[in-house]
Amino acid sequence: MLKAGIVRALGAMSGTSLDGVDAAVVETDGEAIAGFGPVAYRAYDEDEQARLRAALGQWPEGAGVAAAAQVVQRAHEQVLAGFESIDLIGFHGQTLAHDPGGRGTHQAGDGAALARALNVPVVWDFRSADVRLGGQGAPLAPFFHHACARWIGAAGPVAFLNLGGVGNLTWADPRVPRPEADGALLAFDTGPANAPLNDLMMQRRGLSHDAGGALAAQGQVVEGALEMFLDEGYFLKLPPKSLDRNAFEGMLDLVRELPDADAAATMTAMAATAVMRGMEHCPAPPERLLVTGGGRHNPVMMEMLRAGLDCPVAPVEDVGLNGDMLEAQAFAYLAVRVLRGLPTSCQATTGVRAAVAGGTVSRPEDGAAV
Repeated sequence: MLKAGIVRALGAMSGTSLDGVDAAVVETDGEAIAGFGPVAYRAYDEDEQARLRAALGQWPEGAGVAAAAQVVQRAHEQVLAGFESIDLIGFHGQTLAHDPGGRGTHQAGDGAALARALNVPVVWDFRSADVRLGGQGAPLAPFFHHACARWIGAAGPVAFLNLGGVGNLTWADPRVPRPEADGALLAFDTGPANAPLNDLMMQRRGLSHDAGGALAAQGQVVEGALEMFLDEGYFLKLPPKSLDRNAFEGMLDLVRELPDADAAATMTAMAATAVMRGMEHCPAPPERLLVTGGGRHNPVMMEMLRAGLDCPVAPVEDVGLNGDMLEAQAFAYLAVRVLRGLPTSCQATTGVRAAVAGGTVSRPEDGAAV
């Protein structure tokens, strides 16, 4: 067991966009951020992406899951082995299926095997305990977002928006010292973000994504398709709430008859409008919306958000954070909280019945729980 004090933790995140593995170091005691360390990225190649995509929606016994898990394990071992002087690793794995209230949640990857391979304690399986206690199991980054709000010196509430495969929003009030306390946080998935747009680009153009929003910038938003999208019952639910990557598969049907550019513009507007609907749930207007994840590189998406919201919208880099690595940093931070027995989610972030420290700690010697 690591002693109390600052821990040099390494977090890894392989998101629903299926682009690769982000890895980043955070120095923390599990409460305050003491500093940020090196980062690295390991892209998935086309064959690896295909294996992961084939396993999406599958549970542990499903076809293709073993092959996907091998991809996840190999990629993580390769990128994480390049770091030195690491006390602890936070390993999220690759989400293949997420059904809170049903079958549960499934992240491919074996943290015990990773601990043995890298000879460092590993915290993993972050979501299962939350789901068992009635939570959505997502989003899990909000406790880290609260620490970030304090680290940047925010004087009042701020909102963090992660535009990955799915969009998720955190409203954080840094004036409340503990993230699990009443009034500190509200978090939920806003709706689909990059995942359906990426699927469209792969189907229509054989490309992984709409780089720089170039295709969407050439098109027009088709209001009828956007209105049909907003009729989805998910938008009527109160937070906390979460989504599986493929929860909005019907989006592609809504734009099936549209030219490529109009389809891309309309799907970009769908993601942005979902965020606008989500912002209506904030307990108080945030001072600004700080955007992380791949979507912040899409100028069409960002301009839609700026036009549709009353608060300033900016990438997290404007406050000294790393928008490409914030999710990986979050799991480094959460790993330390798990090790210290501190909660990683609460009713306001996932709907869990009680604040819970979710995660398993494995030793390098044998992979057993610490």
